[in-house]
Amino acid sequence: MTAAQGVLLHPITMGLLLQRLFLLLLLGSCLHPAAAFPKGCYPSEEEGLKTFRCSNAQLTEVPRDIPNDTNKLYLDFNQIPFLPRDAFRDLPLLLELDLSHNAIARIESGAFQGLAEHLHSLDLSSNRLVSVSKDSFSNLKAKVNLSNNPWLCDCRLQELIRAVELAPDSSAGIVCDSSTQEEHVGKAFLQLISDTDFCNVYKKTTDIAMLVTMFGWFAMVISYLVYYVRQNQEDARRHLEYLKSLPSKQRRSEESSTISTVV
Repeated sequence: MTAAQGVLLHPITMGLLLQRLFLLLLLGSCLHPAAAFPKGCYPSEEEGLKTFRCSNAQLTEVPRDIPNDTNKLYLDFNQIPFLPRDAFRDLPLLLELDLSHNAIARIESGAFQGLAEHLHSLDLSSNRLVSVSKDSFSNLKAKVNLSNNPWLCDCRLQELIRAVELAPDSSAGIVCDSSTQEEHVGKAFLQLISDTDFCNVYKKTTDIAMLVTMFGWFAMVISYLVYYVRQNQEDARRHLEYLKSLPSKQRRSEESSTISTVV
């Protein structure tokens, strides 16, 4: 190879190297986001909507590396135990959220903060929810599925049910696993609140408890006063009997001694 040929080949070699480098960088940038996804999670597109699926991925918390342009998020069939505050705050375009078949027993206030504008479907069925504050769903307009949870049927659940819009055909699945009244266990909660106001019952129960407590204290005070008076009467009676049992001369001396002591 002549020097002239080497000079001609050098720019070609450099161009090929630059082209390969560019392709590697492009490939790396494309693969990087996917590599950051949790194991068992993957993005897709369904009916023109950007979907992120983490179904049955053995997750124990809500993933952090979810694309913020996600429209549908599936986190079903995992072991997520609770939803912290701002768990979905970086997903402003989320339309559907499936959290069914997890181990969720607690939802912090503000867990769904930032989803009020667009979210229209929230599935929390088949979890371990016993009692949840209505504030956890504040301003949420989504249709919510709360079926198949071990609910405690009380005023708090009644307030929650009236604060959210239930998903169609899910109301029958909200069944009392426990209740303040034993006869409610195993019954559909929405049927019960059509006849019973749990919050009014709770208020009456609280009022009765307060009255019973007040009556108990009053009875204790009266009992103490009665005991005190009777004890004084008994002491006075014994003292009089003691004085009567003394000989007359000694009794007069005892009485005069008592009078002088008093003076």
